[in-house]
Amino acid sequence: MKAVLVEEKTRRLYIGEAEDPVPKEDELLVSVYATALNRADLVQKRGLYPPPPGTTDILGLEMAGVVEKVGKHVTGWKPGDRVCSLLPGGGYAEKVVIPAEMAIRIPDSFSFEEAAAIPEVFLTAYLNLFWLGGLKAGHTVLIHAGASGVGTAAIQLVREAGAISIVTAGTETKRTTCLELGASLALDYKAGPFAPAVKEATNGKGVNIILDFIGAPYWEQNLSSLAIDGRLIIIGIMGGSKVPTLDLGQLLRRRLQVIGTALRSRSVADKIALTKEFTSFAMPRFQDGRLKPIIDSVWDWEQAQEAHEYMESNKNTGKIVLQIKK
Repeated sequence: MKAVLVEEKTRRLYIGEAEDPVPKEDELLVSVYATALNRADLVQKRGLYPPPPGTTDILGLEMAGVVEKVGKHVTGWKPGDRVCSLLPGGGYAEKVVIPAEMAIRIPDSFSFEEAAAIPEVFLTAYLNLFWLGGLKAGHTVLIHAGASGVGTAAIQLVREAGAISIVTAGTETKRTTCLELGASLALDYKAGPFAPAVKEATNGKGVNIILDFIGAPYWEQNLSSLAIDGRLIIIGIMGGSKVPTLDLGQLLRRRLQVIGTALRSRSVADKIALTKEFTSFAMPRFQDGRLKPIIDSVWDWEQAQEAHEYMESNKNTGKIVLQIKK
């Protein structure tokens, strides 16, 4: 099969040949029609984020396509079914194998491009909001990088849970999109500290949950923005990983929790359970339009390198999708 590969010396992407994956008895072989970019792909391309042991080194953490072959122990699926799924890797290719229990049936009204924009960001947002954050109706959530793929998914999930979201985003266009998706307040992180505005918006109480992709530069402001019993969930460290000081007393006095998270390294059993819980919550909402994937742009997979450069420029609002088959 053909796949997007990484040139060893230049770290640039190109389409080359790779071995066809072979499904196990409990897996599906899927012909991939579309995949989507994630920041983890950019880091893996540079050789800094190796895939889990036993996983293909082909990039791509999600995909949408058509079932080509069904393992003999699989029930409920047949060749021709349209599915999307989270992946540990391998999405930038013509074919991929997935555990059958991780497959998500694509709504009839969705294109492959729309479906490919769902798994990684919505499952990441659901994991961190509900499983780790304990999201409940009436909570307030601060979402950094609100116009990112995970951010746009999180805003919608918070809204559907009956909770309130405050976001940070760097352009007026991005902030407008966040407000249209249901955020109650969108802050320009370039205009100055966000913590005072968060405190003002919450009448001095702070927020119950923070989803943070930035890391060290936001550390002190994040802690001061949390309510008593608040949870800071660190999803990424785009701004750095080393904090200058850590006052453990602050965590104790206000009963704060700091949680590090990564979806890719979780067990298959965890991912199956997460997928099933998420689809139960989300699929009726996708079908009636309450939830929707936010797509910034669709690129032919021959433009994978250019698509990566576009993501690196931080211009996108929502997901960047690669079309593999038309």
